[in-house]
Amino acid sequence: MLFNSQALILGLLPLALLGWYLAPSRPARQWWVVVASLAFYAFWDVRFVPVLVGLTLVNWVVARAHAANPRGWWADLGIVLNLAVLGWVKYANFVADNVAWILGGRHEAWNIILPLGVSFYVFQKVSYLVDLKRGHAKTYPLSDFFLFVTFFPQLVAGPLVRHNEVIWQFALDPRRPEMAENLARGLVLFTIGVVKKVGIADTIAPVADAAFARAAGAEAFGAGDAWLGAIAYTLQIYFDFSGYSDMAIGLALMFGLRLPMNFDAPYRAASIREFWRRWHMTLSRFLRDYLYVPLGGNRSGAARQAVNVIVTMLLGGLWHGAAWTFVVWGGMHGIALAINGAWNRAGLRMPWVVGWALTMLFVIVGWVLFRAPDFATAARVLEAMAGLPLRTAIEAGITQKVALGVGIVVALLGPTSQGAALERLRPRPWVGATVGVVLFLMLLVIGGRIPNEFIYFQF
Repeated sequence: MLFNSQALILGLLPLALLGWYLAPSRPARQWWVVVASLAFYAFWDVRFVPVLVGLTLVNWVVARAHAANPRGWWADLGIVLNLAVLGWVKYANFVADNVAWILGGRHEAWNIILPLGVSFYVFQKVSYLVDLKRGHAKTYPLSDFFLFVTFFPQLVAGPLVRHNEVIWQFALDPRRPEMAENLARGLVLFTIGVVKKVGIADTIAPVADAAFARAAGAEAFGAGDAWLGAIAYTLQIYFDFSGYSDMAIGLALMFGLRLPMNFDAPYRAASIREFWRRWHMTLSRFLRDYLYVPLGGNRSGAARQAVNVIVTMLLGGLWHGAAWTFVVWGGMHGIALAINGAWNRAGLRMPWVVGWALTMLFVIVGWVLFRAPDFATAARVLEAMAGLPLRTAIEAGITQKVALGVGIVVALLGPTSQGAALERLRPRPWVGATVGVVLFLMLLVIGGRIPNEFIYFQF
C-alpha cells in the first residue's frame, strides 16, 4: 500500500487514527496500530509478513536473554542473525553471480523473496542490539518493541528511527492538549509530501526514464538528452524520497509521535560533506555511529580517517543495492569525503558559489551511476554530457516542464518542508482550506494515474 494511494488516505489511515485515539488503554491502542501496520505491509505481499514478525519476535527474545546475561553472546548472536537474513535475501544471488563469473561459469538465480523494506528494519534492529550491548538501551515490553519496528509510517523506507527517539513517546497520552495541532501540522506535512511525490517526482519520472532508456538502447542520444535525463533524475530522486520522508513524519505526527528529520535542503550544500549532513540524515548518522566510528573514525590520523570514510561509503553504497554500480557510487562519495576532509584540514577555502557548483556537478554525475542499470549505460550518459550540441530528442510536455522548473526553484530556494509545516505555519482558516483543496486535487490525480512506487522501496 502506497502512502500516495486512496486506499491509505481514505481507508487505512482514518481507521488507524480512530483506534489510536479511542482505544481504552495504551496496550490496546498500540496493538491496534501494530495490526494496521501489518495489514499495510501485507498489502504488498502477505509472504513478507512472517519474515517481519518472526525477526521482530526473535530480536525481542534476544534482547531479553541479553538482559538476563549481559556478559553473554546473545546480542552478538542477534546482530549476526539480522545481518545474515539481510545478506541472504538481498545479496546471495549477487555473491553467487560474482563467484560464478570468477570461476568462468554462470549462476542461475535462486528464487529468493526480497521483503519490502528489509534493509531499513534490519538496520533498525541492529542499531538497537548494538546500543543494548553498549549499555545504551534497555529491554522493552513486547507491545512497545513491536510498534517500534512495525509502525507503518517508517516501516518500509525510514526514516531510520532509533529506539530512544520514539519508544518513550508511546507512553504519552495521544489526547493531550496539543492533539489538534499535531493532527493539523501532520496533515499539512503529509500533503506537502504528496505534492512532492505526485506533483513533481512522478511527473518528472517519464523524462528521466526516457533519457536512460535511450542511453541503454541504440537510439540517438545527445548532450541535451543526457543533461535533461540527469537533471530530471536528480530532482526525481530528491522529491520522491524527501516526499516519502515528509509523508512518514507527517503521518507519525498525526499519531502524536515525532520522528527525526531526514532531509534538510541537500541541493544547497556547498561541499560533499555538507551534502551528506543534509541528505538521508538518519542513514548518514547510522553509518557514522555504527560503522565509521567503530572503524576508528578520525582518531588515528588523516590517512586512517580517509580509509575509514571510504570503507564506510563503499558499504553504504552496497546497502543501496546488490550491484557494482552502487558500490562504485558509494566509493566515489567516500573518496570525495576524504578529499573534502583533507581540504578542510589544510585550511583551504573557496567561494560558496564555486563550492556549490562543484558539489552539484559531482552529485549529478553520481546520480547517473546510481540510476543507470549498468556501467555501459552510465558511461554513455556521462560521455554525452561532456559533449555538444545541447539538442534533445526527448519530448517533455508542458506539465513536465513546469514540474522541472518548480522542482529546481523549490530545491534551491524554497523553505524546507518541515520548517514550513512544523515551525513557520500559523493556524489560519485559509491555510486549512488550501491544504484540503490541494489534498483533494492530489487524490484526483492519484486516481487517474498508475501509481509509482517510491524509489527507495527497492533498497
